[in-house]
Amino acid sequence: MFDIVPELTAWRAQGTRFALATVVDVAGSAPRLPGAALAVSADGEAVGSISGGCVEGAVYALCSEALESGTPVLQRFGYSDEDAFAVGLTCGGIIDVFVHPEPDVDAAIAALTARTPVAVARVVAGPAHRLGATLVHHGGAAPSTGSLGGTPAFEAAVRAEVAAMLDSGRGGMLTYGPDGRLCAAGPDTATVFVEAYTPPPRMIVFGAIDFAAAVVKVGKFLGYEVVVCDAREVFATRRRFPDADEVVVDWPHRYLDSIEVDGRTVLCVLTHDAKFDIPLLERALRLPVAYVGAMGSRRTHETRLEKLRALGLTEAELSRLRSPIGLDLGARTPEETAIAVAAEIIAHRRGGSGAPLSVTEGPIHHDGKGSIQSVIRTSPDHHAA
Repeated sequence: MFDIVPELTAWRAQGTRFALATVVDVAGSAPRLPGAALAVSADGEAVGSISGGCVEGAVYALCSEALESGTPVLQRFGYSDEDAFAVGLTCGGIIDVFVHPEPDVDAAIAALTARTPVAVARVVAGPAHRLGATLVHHGGAAPSTGSLGGTPAFEAAVRAEVAAMLDSGRGGMLTYGPDGRLCAAGPDTATVFVEAYTPPPRMIVFGAIDFAAAVVKVGKFLGYEVVVCDAREVFATRRRFPDADEVVVDWPHRYLDSIEVDGRTVLCVLTHDAKFDIPLLERALRLPVAYVGAMGSRRTHETRLEKLRALGLTEAELSRLRSPIGLDLGARTPEETAIAVAAEIIAHRRGGSGAPLSVTEGPIHHDGKGSIQSVIRTSPDHHAA
């Protein structure tokens, strides 16, 4: 649902009735993941997609019927069905789709509009009178809204699990008995589908230079919300950075002081100018952010460290600085440098060594709790190591 919120918001504002179809479970080679949604308005307009085209027509019809009847329905589409070819799902997978006429989405829409974490839980299987019952859990100390219509034990168990799912940013299906215990589906159980949304992490690129444009592109590719900041109005323009979510004209350290950051925030300092870098890094290295990288030669890096030490930064704080920024890929162009920067951010986040997989041993995927084990030093003139 979260990917069609702008359209749902517009329909709500216009008072347009609609039915919402959501993929709640998949098996095999399914075309889209749980959470994919298609909405159909009372006047026949459709937005979103639940299968990339395979079963859209059949689900569109289900939505239209649900608007007429007012009854939610859970429908399975699979290759093994007799009419698999009729509906077009020939990829060999199975998808379960829940169709909800006039769903209660206002609280979720408000949270997404405000860019605050939210999880939406709906009863998609179980007693008919509870189908479509919705609980919205907000992050932090904000209270939940809505109810799933079950026993107190059931409600308490679901609320606790939904809160945990939101904290980890994951969704999924949960089946509970009346006593609030997870169990297999049965005559007295209720199955709940949970969608969890957390705002994308932020990448802040300081320095409106040609390298920054390439870093912005790769940051967007990795799923970051990307902001470019530079004090020079002539360089910090939307025309130069069309891919950025925001372009800010301000002194970097002053802008950093004005915003909130968290443990997922990435700071890329590309200004390469001491009057911008030093006051910015003095603050950045004391913040609980995920990554701080700075562009410059090794000579520039050593000079920066001397100035930052003079300002009172500890060796532990200075050790957080990734400079020269990026992994040693031999990068020269802005685009190559952006890849080197992205590689270091990923390695730092996932606990990778940055070494070729062909010369390493052990698991390819990391748990994300490690750190970069080594950095190979090369020429002092490389911007990106």
